[in-house]
Amino acid sequence: MSALITLTTDFGLADHFVGTMKGVILGINPSAQFVDLSHHVNPFDVFDGALTIALAYRYFPSHTIHLVIVDPGVGSSRRPILARAGEHSFVAPDNGVLSFVYEREESVEVRHVAVDHYFLKPVSNTFHGRDIFAPVAGWLSKGVEAEKFGETITDYVKFAVPKPQRISAQTIQGMVIKVDQFGNLITNISPADAPEIFTASPSQFAIAVGQQQIARMIDSYSAGEPSEVFAILGSSGFLELGQNRGSAAKTLQVGRGAEVKVALG
Repeated sequence: MSALITLTTDFGLADHFVGTMKGVILGINPSAQFVDLSHHVNPFDVFDGALTIALAYRYFPSHTIHLVIVDPGVGSSRRPILARAGEHSFVAPDNGVLSFVYEREESVEVRHVAVDHYFLKPVSNTFHGRDIFAPVAGWLSKGVEAEKFGETITDYVKFAVPKPQRISAQTIQGMVIKVDQFGNLITNISPADAPEIFTASPSQFAIAVGQQQIARMIDSYSAGEPSEVFAILGSSGFLELGQNRGSAAKTLQVGRGAEVKVALG
């Protein structure tokens, strides 16, 4: 039975971890197909993992299985879960790594994976990706119904997704939620939060971050002047601060969590 499985982890590619998980899945379902979404999530960073999978999963076909392993609590009492959100399935630790997915989907069902019949034996205390999560994804891809893995739960872990605040009629306060590979600062401010600056002819504005202010919105990175830090609507659907062939993060000397204020008029 052919099935598509994505993998999102903080394992990197230098070690055997990712390949071993694929081997476990192929041992159960030799017809499984894989897409390596990312193996460079910041180590132990559940928030970064949650954002990574949330920005990508909707671009995959319905019924894709997403294996998401960012698991600083491996070996502890945290639960393995199988979630159905929208038209997608997710196999992950119950540590909040699916929080952005929960936020984006109206229909969510989460099960505690407790039927160890589907696990590899013995279960290691340090590699649940191999012994629990990969086999569950494999059997799920093989056609085993979600109900077979465990009962539904409602107390699954989720963190509050940070939202920008309109602190006055003329001021929106947000934050940087990710710095990408190119040094672009991805904020949590969307066109719905600040429609005034995303029009074809935006009203005057100033974006304060770090010790600098940005007052120009452009349509593409290449439209930026050399060394200029500018605002742009990124492919993530959020306001980004970027620099043409440069790193806005290095230039502004800020990172994730930095406050971003948009002043209108």
